[in-house]
Amino acid sequence: MSRRRNHLLSLPLRLLSLKPHGPTPLACHAFTTTTVESPDSTVETTGAEPQPEPEETAVTPNPPRREEPLHETILHMIHRRQWTTRLENSIRLLSPTLAAPLVHDVISAAAAAGRADLSLQFFRFAYRRAGFSPEPSTFTLLIPILASRRMLNHARCLLLETMPSFSIAPEEATVAALIAAYGKANIPQESVKLFRLMPELGITRTALSYNAVLKAILCRGREAMARRIYNAMIADGVTPDLSTYNTLIWGFGLCEKMEAALRVFGDMKGHGVTPDVTTYNTLLDAWVRAGNLESARKVFDEMPEAGFVHNSVSYNVMIKGYVEAGKVDEAVRLFSEMGEKGLRLSEKTFAALMPGLCDDEGRVVEARKAMNDMAERRLTPKDKSVFLRLVTTLCRAGDLDGALEVHRKSGQFKHVLVDPRQYGVLMEGLCAGGKCDGAVQVLDELLEKGTLLSPKSPVLESPAYSPVIEYLCSNGSTNKAETFFRQLMKKGVDDKAAFNSLIRGHAKEGVPEAAQEILTIMTRRGVPTDPESHALLVDSFLKKSDPADAKTALESMMEQGHVPSPALFKSVMVALFNDGRVQTASRVMKSMIEKGVTENMDLAHKILEALFMRGHVEEAIGRVNLMVENGCLPDLDKLLVALCEKDKVMEAHKLADFALDRDFDVSFSTYDRVLEALYTEEKTLPAYSMLCKIKNKGGVVDQKGCDALMESLKAGGYSKQADILSRILTDNSSSTSKRGKRVAMGA
Repeated sequence: MSRRRNHLLSLPLRLLSLKPHGPTPLACHAFTTTTVESPDSTVETTGAEPQPEPEETAVTPNPPRREEPLHETILHMIHRRQWTTRLENSIRLLSPTLAAPLVHDVISAAAAAGRADLSLQFFRFAYRRAGFSPEPSTFTLLIPILASRRMLNHARCLLLETMPSFSIAPEEATVAALIAAYGKANIPQESVKLFRLMPELGITRTALSYNAVLKAILCRGREAMARRIYNAMIADGVTPDLSTYNTLIWGFGLCEKMEAALRVFGDMKGHGVTPDVTTYNTLLDAWVRAGNLESARKVFDEMPEAGFVHNSVSYNVMIKGYVEAGKVDEAVRLFSEMGEKGLRLSEKTFAALMPGLCDDEGRVVEARKAMNDMAERRLTPKDKSVFLRLVTTLCRAGDLDGALEVHRKSGQFKHVLVDPRQYGVLMEGLCAGGKCDGAVQVLDELLEKGTLLSPKSPVLESPAYSPVIEYLCSNGSTNKAETFFRQLMKKGVDDKAAFNSLIRGHAKEGVPEAAQEILTIMTRRGVPTDPESHALLVDSFLKKSDPADAKTALESMMEQGHVPSPALFKSVMVALFNDGRVQTASRVMKSMIEKGVTENMDLAHKILEALFMRGHVEEAIGRVNLMVENGCLPDLDKLLVALCEKDKVMEAHKLADFALDRDFDVSFSTYDRVLEALYTEEKTLPAYSMLCKIKNKGGVVDQKGCDALMESLKAGGYSKQADILSRILTDNSSSTSKRGKRVAMGA
């Protein structure tokens, strides 16, 4: 009882519910309805028809539910639920014994739903745990199903292991199906092994198995082996049938062995086999493959004489041959002839014709008409490139509206994923035709569908995306352009023009941070930059009152080998200077001078003065020296006077001392101004040192000032320095001047 209860608990609750029908409880004894719940449907099995409600009853009864076959219920269960012991128990409760018809129905239904794996799993459960004894027909059904779904190893195991375990001999048709499947999977060696194994399995080989192995090996172009098997077939007394000869003609044509194909065609009559329309179409296709349209046409014309009417296949083959040979007029004539004869125009018909129409600008009207005809017939071309080719031709011919119409229509065909290159061709054509807004709409569609993100999607060429990116960046939509280009970057695209367009776009839109990020990506990927893009980025930071980042962007520009213009240097230095970043402005000035830019000296003078005013004397003097070395000596007279006027006496003294040591062109009157400032500030020793150097240079100084300085030196205990100064002032000879120089240096 406990075990039975566990079985019941394993079923869904509604599976166990009893639902009475009828007006009275007594009717429940007459019939009972059992409701079985599957994951997505409810199945009722009714033992008797429910009684109709009395006419006076106001409530209308629900119509009886459609009875669902048991095999469909089981299929729903195994399809929706994990395969567990609980699921197996549920199946056993539904059908305690699994009969062959039920098992076969479940296997067939699962295969029809594209789940051959479930067919195999249910079969294994049935014979291993549900007491099912397979019949020969079970394997005849299951093995071809597995073979057709490329589950070849499983099919082989059933054939060579499972069937012998039940003492069931396989049928020839079952083995032939597996041989053919190995051929389709391009494993002809396995087809040959199975074929040779057939006598050991007790199977007599007939034309059925010979045909299967011949096709399998001819798929791989092994015509020599096919000849040997064909000869063995004759030697074994197996009479070739029509399918044998058709297979051989097809295979030899595939290998472009036309002599062998014609020999087989001739042997057919000798063996009493009459060719059919398939034979002629096969031979026709062989000549087309060989590129011999003249011979193909002879076969085509001989068909009515042999009593065979041309069918759609005959025309399709000839149309394809003429298109490939560039004889589109003849192909179009045959296409029209098909319509006149009322032959069915299939996908293969259009696949054969469309390449010839799509690549010819003079036939775009016919191509569009054929495309519309396909859409009306709901035919999806196997070769999806016809849409791309037609759109390309229309754009090349300048028919942009027609190209857009074909593009929109291509998305309406079933199972057609529009090629990203088609979007690229449209965007390029629309931009070239001045319809950039239309190109943006095409781009929106491309981004919305995410086609570019597919790993299998091809990479767009630069002409396909550069114009629309440039247009977006020039019209305030740089973010959209960047989204598009980042998808291209994932495909390995490193386009200099597109990168620079993004930088310019972000800079113009006042988002320099985004532009800086793009620039960083370019640098990391080693993509050359554009000086104009750098300049716009610097200018964008300046407009945002961010001189520090502007300076960083300027340095990045120089690191990339570009020399900023004098105006750009000046803009950055002015912004830094006005922001109180004098030393940073000084470093920019240093870079400017080192790059050979000698303009903006008025601003350089202001920066030097500010450095001295802030006490950065060594840095200021270093900048002065750099300017002199690069041929742009600043106005030191003006700078010294300004420092004296602003009571920066010691700074002025150091600059004057530096100028004297380097023999710069500074007027002695300016030096006198510095000396006067030193006297005033009672800087006795600095004044003495400077006065010695001035006199050594032959300069004339104020005698009163000198006398006052000597008195100060004596008063300060510097009598030696006072005596030296006295001698320098009284000795005007050149030798004394030289000696005085050495004395001054010693002092």
